[in-house]
Amino acid sequence: MADEPDERERALRKLPLPYSLALRLRDADVPPDVICEYVGIEEVALRGLYRIAEAKLLAARFLTTTRR
Repeated sequence: MADEPDERERALRKLPLPYSLALRLRDADVPPDVICEYVGIEEVALRGLYRIAEAKLLAARFLTTTRR
């Protein structure tokens, strides 16, 4: 179906909100300072947040594909 979310979207929906939001905003080319304001962190911590979010996304994608 056209309205069915893809694998990445399903995985993003499983992440805790700050991680999902940070990745979505980054994908939308939102400036880093704005992303930090939304997720409530200092800009120096943003790269670490992205690394954690990407690791969680990878794990969620793996779980999503193996449970089918």
